[in-house]
Amino acid sequence: MSLPPVEIPLGAMRFNSDSQKLEYFNGETWFQVHTFSTAPLDGGHRGLFAGGGTPSYLNAIDYITISTAGNSQDFGDLTHAVMCGGSGSSNVRGLFAGGGNPDRKNEIDYVTISQLGNAVDFGDLTVNRSQAAGNSTQTRFVLATGSSPGGIVNTIDYVTIASTGNAVDFGDVSQVLEWPAGATSPTRGLIGGGVNPSAINNIEFITMATTGNSQDFGDMSQTGSWLGGGLSSPVRAVFGGSYDTVIEYVTFTTLGNTTDFGDLTDDRGDLATSSDSVRGVFAGGRSAPGPAGVNTMDYIQIMSQGNAIDFGDFHASVKITLFGSVSSGHGGLG
Repeated sequence: MSLPPVEIPLGAMRFNSDSQKLEYFNGETWFQVHTFSTAPLDGGHRGLFAGGGTPSYLNAIDYITISTAGNSQDFGDLTHAVMCGGSGSSNVRGLFAGGGNPDRKNEIDYVTISQLGNAVDFGDLTVNRSQAAGNSTQTRFVLATGSSPGGIVNTIDYVTIASTGNAVDFGDVSQVLEWPAGATSPTRGLIGGGVNPSAINNIEFITMATTGNSQDFGDMSQTGSWLGGGLSSPVRAVFGGSYDTVIEYVTFTTLGNTTDFGDLTDDRGDLATSSDSVRGVFAGGRSAPGPAGVNTMDYIQIMSQGNAIDFGDFHASVKITLFGSVSSGHGGLG
């Protein structure tokens, strides 16, 4: 004898084990419960760019309002001058981890994105490293791969952004590599491209709310696989800036290879990225391997396809090999 169907009461709550999200029932379907505010700051979400080189090491943090255009402004300073680290953020805190000066670091700094000021110590990574990929959701910051004093590693670490403390092991990337780009949805983190010692065009993914090793997602184009940056909306990941003008994208929920998006305003690599889930900014970098850098920033509309448009310049310094992908509204925040 079959049981009668169970009627779901209006306003019922459940935890969706697939999406790792809390949901409520509106009488017809289930909707995700948003447990944090994504309201923009000062008329728009902030993007932060920290450290880097001119080519001397810098500790400066710059910020922009992503929905506008114009030059960056001074935010504060990191606890030490460094370049080539990894970063991530919730809508409240921005974290900057590792990097080199020139020895590899294990420190993690953090700032409160809404408050101008200097960074504060958060904790330490499990391995000293630079040239790593950062991914983040509202809850977690995950740092993958990089160059350590003992060589290139495939280590993945994570921390809980709202607390402070040392990183914990998450798992491993299938390849040992450095210089990959990260891009995050609320569910998945992508690790795109990299070098060891030649360019690698693989994209791998992790599930942000769990722990474990990365899995294959697809491939980038051969020209867009190293020394570039990644940014995202909750739906789409965009990669660009690999010592060419190529911009390419994937959809987070669909495994597969990248599709052409458009072009940057000029050839460059070693750049940083930030987004408010609508607009993505590619910042700084250099036009060819070597010490000379640029202060260029340009932007795209993430859910459209087309060429990048000039955004503005860094307010004080030419910057290369920055931290990137810190904002109060990026795609990993939902």
